[in-house]
Amino acid sequence: MSDTSQGAASLPPPGHEPSLDEQIAAYQREFQDLDPQVEKVVSALGRLNRRMNVAYGRQVSELGISNTEWEVLKTLVVSGAPYRLGPGELAKRLGLTPAAMTHRIDRMANDGLVTRDRDENNRVRVIVELTDEGRAKWLEAMRRASAFEEDLLQDLSSEERGVLGEVLIRLLRRVEDTQPDAGGRLKDLDAQDQDGATAS
Repeated sequence: MSDTSQGAASLPPPGHEPSLDEQIAAYQREFQDLDPQVEKVVSALGRLNRRMNVAYGRQVSELGISNTEWEVLKTLVVSGAPYRLGPGELAKRLGLTPAAMTHRIDRMANDGLVTRDRDENNRVRVIVELTDEGRAKWLEAMRRASAFEEDLLQDLSSEERGVLGEVLIRLLRRVEDTQPDAGGRLKDLDAQDQDGATAS
């Protein structure tokens, strides 16, 4: 077999994602200063995050909501009863522009997930409130996510889960300290919605 044929035969099939070891070897070939131990950790985290987001996206899509709408529901729930926030506060917490937030609220109100009314104490101010249907959607999404997460961690003991959680928290704090402006994480999801996609 010729060298050309051997090279062609070794090429991965279209759409094939190299293994972490293959990827790291390729990186090292081009960048000799690479620390393979560090690269394996960050590459594994990146791949895990991507696949988890795809899984979450499929779950919420099956419920008839987009990633961004899920984030709105979650933000209202986390705010606590009576699950009400102004559009400006929602936009700030989700890293969306006011115009983008208004578009999401319009769609969610039409779907019965939230209501939008004037504040009785300040008629200029608008209040967005979670509906029973919106809370039911959030609860079902949480049930599906919890089942997926339990399956994901099934091979780890309770002790291993605790250690992994502490290590990841340390990494998260490091990123938060060095990248304090990285909180507006919905821009990519916003772009997906504008393209008509309903994914996490």
